[in-house]
Amino acid sequence: MIGRLSGSVIAHEDDGTVVVDVGGVGYDLTVPIGTVGRAATDEAGRTVFFVHTHVREEALSLFGFASDRERTAFRTLIGVSNVGPKTAIAVLSALPAEELARAVASRELGKLTSISGVGKKTAERLLLELKDKLPVLTHEGASVQVQNAPKSNGAAPSGGKAELLASALTRLGYKPVEADRAVKALEDRIATDELAALVKDALAFLAK
Repeated sequence: MIGRLSGSVIAHEDDGTVVVDVGGVGYDLTVPIGTVGRAATDEAGRTVFFVHTHVREEALSLFGFASDRERTAFRTLIGVSNVGPKTAIAVLSALPAEELARAVASRELGKLTSISGVGKKTAERLLLELKDKLPVLTHEGASVQVQNAPKSNGAAPSGGKAELLASALTRLGYKPVEADRAVKALEDRIATDELAALVKDALAFLAK
């Protein structure tokens, strides 16, 4: 099984796949949005990915993450009933590991249902099955368990999908003012379009 790859990202596909060149061999990795920007580099300047190898009867797929914590969150997600790799990647694209843990800790149902492909039943299942499994990292670096965190009424945060879009853009390396400008340009579509499509169009807007 492949657990870690260090190489040069030579392609970034629209479906969330990146191609990583490792010693002349290209590996297809499916990654959450913002992974490349968050990933560390080694002493040779190569991008480091923590890899989950997903084996099925008909295929072998590789999923890449910027940290071992994000890979652990992915593995925890796919351990939830009826949550597959595609849904897990969508969740971590909208909410990286720390943010996901905080959303689960505070029972923010609306934050989960705003993610493409996550309906109310799936979101409720995530809150139930993840509540004791994801650590929350504080700003000071201490770790607390999610069951010790305060609960909220489950309402979506102010801004909803607009905040998720802005967060995704800043994690990709854009300044907050640039992210806000892209969000404003797409504001008429935020309520109806999927987050992945919004991010793609926001990147095209900012590239002009």
